[in-house]
Amino acid sequence: MAPGQGHVRRREAHVTPLISIAAEQRSAEVTDWAARIGWVVGLLLFVALVYWLMREGWKWRGTLQGDLPELPTAPDDPGEPTLTMSGRYHGSTTAGQWLDRIVAHGLGTRSRAELTLTAAGLDVVRPGATDFFVPAAALREARLDKGIAGKVLTEGGLLVVTWEHGDRLIDSGFRSDRAAEHNAWVEALNSMNNTSTTEGAER
Repeated sequence: MAPGQGHVRRREAHVTPLISIAAEQRSAEVTDWAARIGWVVGLLLFVALVYWLMREGWKWRGTLQGDLPELPTAPDDPGEPTLTMSGRYHGSTTAGQWLDRIVAHGLGTRSRAELTLTAAGLDVVRPGATDFFVPAAALREARLDKGIAGKVLTEGGLLVVTWEHGDRLIDSGFRSDRAAEHNAWVEALNSMNNTSTTEGAER
């Protein structure tokens, strides 16, 4: 053996395992990235599937509620405002069934809302969504609650207005930008309902 060859072979013996370890680390890194990409793609597909199922369920519910008449619109001269309110509309459900969401005619769309109460009824103006009007004769009651159709707030944080449309009783949930206003709305709406009921009985 030539002088120095033994040292060279010993160095090669040390270098070879290091090269093998580095190659294994690179392989592990590539494998990890492939696994991560697979997880991300799988998660995106799952989210897309859930969204599609929700959309189809929404459409199916709207089809089932196809017998709900078109929403009333406000009269040209509703009279002087009794109360006004700015806030949010959180949805409508079948009265007394806070999870039975009504989606027909845009009632399932959450939005900002401007409410105006007059002697003619309740006018609900919704930027970016369908406006609707509840005639005074269709108002049934108002109360404070904490949740409606997937929206849960603090106790009394939601103004729920019950009204009749077609052959259905509907609960619609609103939250004022100033929640302290809710009590005044409950009193005014229930007072209108009592007045309407009394007048109907007298006739």
